Amino acid sequence: MEWARLTEETWRANASAHGARVDGFVSSHLARRKDHVKHPVHDFLFVYYNHRPAQLRRWHPGPGVVLEGGAEHYRDLKGYTTEGDDARLDPAYVAAQLGRVRTTRALLAATASRTPNLGCFGLHEWAMVHRLSEDETRHADWPLRLGATGTDEVVESHRIACSHFDAYRFFTPTAVELNTLRPRSEDRVDFEQPACLHANMDLYKVAFRLSPMVPSDLVADCFELARDIRTLDMRAAPYDLSGLTDHDGQTFTPVKIETPEGKREYAEHQRRFAARSAPVRQRLIDECDRLLTVAPRSGNV
Repeated sequence: MEWARLTEETWRANASAHGARVDGFVSSHLARRKDHVKHPVHDFLFVYYNHRPAQLRRWHPGPGVVLEGGAEHYRDLKGYTTEGDDARLDPAYVAAQLGRVRTTRALLAATASRTPNLGCFGLHEWAMVHRLSEDETRHADWPLRLGATGTDEVVESHRIACSHFDAYRFFTPTAVELNTLRPRSEDRVDFEQPACLHANMDLYKVAFRLSPMVPSDLVADCFELARDIRTLDMRAAPYDLSGLTDHDGQTFTPVKIETPEGKREYAEHQRRFAARSAPVRQRLIDECDRLLTVAPRSGNV
C-alpha cells in the first residue's frame, strides 16, 4: 500500500472544513449545556453515546495518509506516530485493534444481510415507560401524550418485537416479558436488522469507536444520520413534545403509532432511513476490510 501525502496546507484546510461542519451539529448543544438546559431528543447523542463534541470535531484522514508537518498537531493523539515533522496512523495501534475491527465487521455484515423488518413501530420507547407513573419516566419533564394509563394500553395491545439489545435492556420489568424476542449483549450478531432505528443510530457509535482509524467525514456522516433518526425515534415516542423545536426549527409533531395512519407513517420513515443507512453501513464495512488488509503489513497503515 502506497502512502498518500497531504501537504500541511491541504490537511489543515480539510481539518478546518470538518470542524466547521461539526460546529453546525454541536453549537446548539454546547449553548444549551452552558445554560444548563436539557433537550430530551438531542442530548441523547452526546450523553448516551459518550463521544465529546471536541472529539467529533477532530479531523482524522484514516489509514495510508502521511500528514506533512503534522507532528506537532498529532503527536499526543491516541493512534498516531510521528516521523520527523510528519504524522500518520500508527501501525502498532491498528494491529492492537484488529479484534475489535473483526467483531465490528461481523456485526455490520450480519445486519446488512437481513431483510428489513418494518413492523416494530417504535414500541421500544413505549415499553421503557410501561406501568410507570409520569414522574418516573426517563424524560419526566415531558408528559406522556396519552397519559400513563393510555400508554400502558398501547403497549399491552400490540405485539412487541424489539431486536436491539440496547433498547430492550431499558424496558421496564413489566414490559420485558411482552417482547417476543430475547436479544442479549453477546448475540447481537444474531438479532440486529437493517431497519431498526437504534441499529442505524449505532452506526455513529461504530464509527467513533473505530476513530482515528476511519476518516472523520465518515464519523460525521454517521452522526448526522443518527441525529435525524433520533428525531423520528422521539416523534414516535409516547411523550408530548409539543412546543419543542428541532435543529432546523421544525416542531416535533408526533407520529401516532397507536393509529393505523401513524403506523404507515412510521414504517415509511423507517424504510427511508434503512435505505439511507445501507450505504453508510457498507462504507464502514469497507473501512474494516481496508484495515484488516493493510494492518498486518508492517508500516503499511
